[in-house]
Amino acid sequence: MNQVKCPHCGKEFTIDESSYLDIVKQIKDKEFHKDLHERLEQLKLQSEKDIVIAKQQVEKTYEQSLSQKEQELQNLKQQLSNSNQAKALEIIQRENTLKEQLALQEKRIAELKASLDVAAKDKQLETQKVLTEKEKELQTLKNKIELDRAQSELEKNSIKASYDEKLKQKDEAISFYKDFKAKQSTKMIGESLEQHCEIEFNKLRSLAFPKATFGKDNDAQSGSKGDYIYRETDDNGVEILSIMFEMKNEADETATKKKNEQFLKELDKDRTEKKCEYAILVSLLEIDSDLYNTGIVDVSHLYPKMYVIRPQFFIPMITLLRNASMNALKYKQEAAIMRRQNIDITTFEDDLNKFKDAFSKNYELASRKFNDAIKGIDNTINQLQKTKEALLSSENNLRLANDKADNLTVKKLVRNNPTMKAKFDALDEE
Repeated sequence: MNQVKCPHCGKEFTIDESSYLDIVKQIKDKEFHKDLHERLEQLKLQSEKDIVIAKQQVEKTYEQSLSQKEQELQNLKQQLSNSNQAKALEIIQRENTLKEQLALQEKRIAELKASLDVAAKDKQLETQKVLTEKEKELQTLKNKIELDRAQSELEKNSIKASYDEKLKQKDEAISFYKDFKAKQSTKMIGESLEQHCEIEFNKLRSLAFPKATFGKDNDAQSGSKGDYIYRETDDNGVEILSIMFEMKNEADETATKKKNEQFLKELDKDRTEKKCEYAILVSLLEIDSDLYNTGIVDVSHLYPKMYVIRPQFFIPMITLLRNASMNALKYKQEAAIMRRQNIDITTFEDDLNKFKDAFSKNYELASRKFNDAIKGIDNTINQLQKTKEALLSSENNLRLANDKADNLTVKKLVRNNPTMKAKFDALDEE
């Protein structure tokens, strides 16, 4: 409860809390509105005063700005007047400058005219100096030409020596190929041709000819004997192939200056006496013969089943005949059976003739292959010969070039130059 005293009568009375709060609120609202009203009135008066003051300041600022603009306008007018005067003055100065430059140019022309005579004299001296320098250059050119001529001679000699060396190499290559045709694959150092053939056969005996025999012919009961006999039979004793060999080396005394045909008759006799199917002459005779250098030569038109070969075809020839004989082996076996059983062998002879024809075809094919190989070597030799001729032609061209260099003179070099020609004519007149 709250005690409240009346401000008019001074009497106190008691009120509850809610009533007291309402009274306090009413008093506060009244005071607030009163203060607010007074405050608004003050603000209104202050705002009117501020407006008047701001208006006065704006009017004052406008008057100051107007005065300043008028002053600037006066200054611009004054500057424009001053600029026109400066331009007129600048024009007068430029005219004076041009007049001075014209006077200087006239003075310069006069000086140039005065120095022209002096320049003419200097030009004459300079011309004399240039002439002296050209004469020195001419002498230098002569010396250079002499030096180039000497150098050209050295180069020519060097090229000639190089070409001579190449020619020598080509000649050696040609000789090598000619020798290669006859002796390729042979090894004749420290051994005879017989030893060489025996060694070549023994290298392949165990692999290619395990059932064959190859040895010297030691039977001379008939008065002559061959060098070696090759024989091979099958398991039943039927002969597969037999060959009588004769070896003739160009280093042997008995073969000196002899031909292969001189030994064919005796070889055929030995083949017949020793009952061999084929006869082969392994020969290094007639080393330059194109016929025998083809490799394998069939001379059966002279003596039956006879060939002349070079040493490098020793093993290939045995292999060729052996392969052909192996194809005919079955006919030989049948012939042996028929002989044992007294059977007519007319059919066998027909089959054997067929085999001979087939073998002949195979041999001709093999011979063509060997001939093609030899022709390839011949073509190589011809190409080397053409290279040699081209090198000789180059040497002739070098000689002609050297003759032209010897005939070269300084006057020929400069005859199309009018200036140099005039100087040489002047030198000749002096």
